[in-house]
Amino acid sequence: MAVKEDILRKQFPILGLTVNKRPLVYFDNAATTQKPVAVIDRLRHYYESENSNIHRGAHYLSQLATEAYEQARENIRKFINAGQNHEVIFTRGTTESINLVAYAFSKKFLNPGDEVLISEMEHHSNIVPWQIACENHQAHLKIIPMNEKGELRMDQYRKLLSEKTKLVAVTHVSNSLGTINPVKEIIQLAHQNNTAVLVDGAQAAPHIPIDVKALDCDFYCFSGHKMYGPMGVGVLFGKEKWLEQMPPYQSGGEMIKEVSFKKTTYNELPFKFEAGTPNVADVLGMEKAIQFILEVGHKAIARHENDLLQYAINRLSELENIRFIGTAEQRTSVVSFLFNDIHPYDTGTILDKLGIAVRTGHHCAQPVMDHFQIPGTVRISFALYNTKEEIDVLVKALAKVREMFG
Repeated sequence: MAVKEDILRKQFPILGLTVNKRPLVYFDNAATTQKPVAVIDRLRHYYESENSNIHRGAHYLSQLATEAYEQARENIRKFINAGQNHEVIFTRGTTESINLVAYAFSKKFLNPGDEVLISEMEHHSNIVPWQIACENHQAHLKIIPMNEKGELRMDQYRKLLSEKTKLVAVTHVSNSLGTINPVKEIIQLAHQNNTAVLVDGAQAAPHIPIDVKALDCDFYCFSGHKMYGPMGVGVLFGKEKWLEQMPPYQSGGEMIKEVSFKKTTYNELPFKFEAGTPNVADVLGMEKAIQFILEVGHKAIARHENDLLQYAINRLSELENIRFIGTAEQRTSVVSFLFNDIHPYDTGTILDKLGIAVRTGHHCAQPVMDHFQIPGTVRISFALYNTKEEIDVLVKALAKVREMFG
């Protein structure tokens, strides 16, 4: 089916706002997407009709909430095609998911002299946890370089893999460049080397189908708020063989079987990694967001967003002195650029005055900016509710920016 923009947009109340007396144009979807009425209503329904702690109560509301929560886990398992629902761990988002693996995997499997590989285009959330893990275990962090188009140097990746490489952590889609990485090939090469792979799917999940079986990744993580769901909730998929061996990331209630002052035994999966009171409402909201994506359809979303991407590149190319940062052959939904030697922050500030929300700066990817020797970029990023008319508004606004700066 085609994306029917007028119908879809009506499902997102915030898109009806005016900013500085102008209709809101929201192009900051790589940071967070807006939420449809279905998600908002699901949160309200939970707090009005199901609110209770789960797994621990014999009463009606607890049973109702527990059933809904575990059904959400099963539906998310299907969404990513995981083999078993206990391989689906609920977290606060991609950042916590990566930190969980960095802590627990490294504690069990990382030894002095070992190596972890990440790429040059990673978000800080997939850099800093591995730096800390390597520091704590006297291991070494190695970097897969990229070319000037913003594509990973696979020839260098092959050279970096060695018997010392214990884990590869790489983004599926770059948040700063929009590059879609060849993660299946990355995983295949790593597994030939007996190396585990974590994939940061935060930017991929809203745009492309995720099939962890087909990828054969060892870990995959994503966040609800980047795919039309609530903030503060996300998913870590991990293969059972790794999760069973890894120690708990946090301790407290729910992650235990028995506690005594002599010894504590840990709960079974997935609860071993879900300490404390869970974020039940937002898990259910994330489930509803996933249902929304499936109802629209990945093919329709991809077609619409790719049309927007090409249209934006063509329209922006009409402007003089525009420099695109990231021109990979395989990319999605992100256009990063510099304009007329104007600092990105200045461009973004003026666009905001004209009702247009963009992201400016290094996008939590400072090594990417260092690679291109720039302070940052203006980034526009698309969702299924954006339109070509909004891109036209942006192009006109950039012309005004140029006039203001002479």
